[in-house]
Amino acid sequence: MSSAPSAIVVGGGISGLSAAYYLTRAGIPVVLIEREARLGGVMQTDSIEGCTLELGPDSFLAAKPWALDLIRELGLAGEVIASNDHLRKSYILRHGRLVPLPDGLMMVVPTKVMPLLASSLLGWGTKIRMGLEWLRRPPGAALPDRSVAEFLRDHYGQESVDYLGEPLLSGVYGGDPAQLSVQSVLPRFAEMEAKHGSLTRAVLAARGKMRGAGGPLFQSLKGGLAVMADAIARAAGERLTVVRGAVEALERADGGWRVRVGGEWMGASHVVLACRAYQSAELARGLSGEMADLLAAVPYTSSMTLALGYRRTDVKHPLNGFGFLVPKAERGLLLGCTWLGTKFPHRVPDDKAVLRCFMAGDSLKRSDDDVIFTARAEIRQIMGVDAEPTFARIARWPQSMAQYTVGHAVRVARIESLAAGLPGLHLAGSAYHGIGVPDCIKSGKTAGEAVAKAG
Repeated sequence: MSSAPSAIVVGGGISGLSAAYYLTRAGIPVVLIEREARLGGVMQTDSIEGCTLELGPDSFLAAKPWALDLIRELGLAGEVIASNDHLRKSYILRHGRLVPLPDGLMMVVPTKVMPLLASSLLGWGTKIRMGLEWLRRPPGAALPDRSVAEFLRDHYGQESVDYLGEPLLSGVYGGDPAQLSVQSVLPRFAEMEAKHGSLTRAVLAARGKMRGAGGPLFQSLKGGLAVMADAIARAAGERLTVVRGAVEALERADGGWRVRVGGEWMGASHVVLACRAYQSAELARGLSGEMADLLAAVPYTSSMTLALGYRRTDVKHPLNGFGFLVPKAERGLLLGCTWLGTKFPHRVPDDKAVLRCFMAGDSLKRSDDDVIFTARAEIRQIMGVDAEPTFARIARWPQSMAQYTVGHAVRVARIESLAAGLPGLHLAGSAYHGIGVPDCIKSGKTAGEAVAKAG
């Protein structure tokens, strides 16, 4: 093994690509191993009839800086587009009707009285309970981790879980709020509760300090997020070698590490596991049984997207918002639908309309024809769109979304403690400290910087 630092990165999603980028920028040669034909993981972009279609995530939160920092470093700042926030309205399906989320609602926390009182989304019992939540005092002692459902129910009642928390979190995590950890999924709210007791008082106090911040909620790239993956590969240059295949084994060797791909061994002083937790578990089994068990215990859900393209004249619905979410109590196939041309007008020509539908993992086994037929039937019922689409594009993502269940933070802390006992082994990805694009970029950057620091 050479004394000069070198690294192998397992996984060519945005986490692995970010690790590779920051490693090569530090002058460290990298071998990136990816089993799929394309880099970028779930960040895949397609173009049909002049419409730019994201097959995975369509944007990133502008408030988290790591994605925009990387985009600027890659010379793509001129390609950044922002969501059309003056039309940022979302709807919830209730009793078969699209009801707008009340103005001033932050997740489930109300910050304006009159819009909440006027809304038909929630009953008067829930509205009264939301008002009384203002009187909550801070807990006398540190509270244990709880499910998001338990946390929200405690503050605002079951209806707030059913018609706010559950659909909103299903759209982001594809998971069940009765299983998700409040400390890991909504850490700011958990901190607010500890300090203020009342979430409403805490959010209003925080908003008062943040007045004038402004800026868009979501950002993306004109050509789609896949542009970022291609730009990273170009920027890394000759220091990056991409190897196609699945890693079959990982072991220590000569003061460093080696991996086997396609029956061939390759070595490096550092290895970054930037794949899904269950894949890392398989590779870590011979190194630490406990770490492998903990990695395997991170659950994942599947998801599917369906983009339906129409002539704009065939869609009579006004598309006056970003789209809608469907609560579990009213759900068929669809979890929700984004009205793409409203959210990002740069991606849809004026004469087109694109409805980007989201489905849960249990629909993956359905045929394409069945998915399209059922989704169109639900769209017809919800939005009145009966026309034949000019195109339909399905993307399936099996076991792709990490779930931060109750106890996640403790599990991750133990995983990282065990990994620290294996010098030269690093972890990155959506399984640990955030599932969004900026979080994944941050995890890759942190791993790359750790390798550079270790030398």
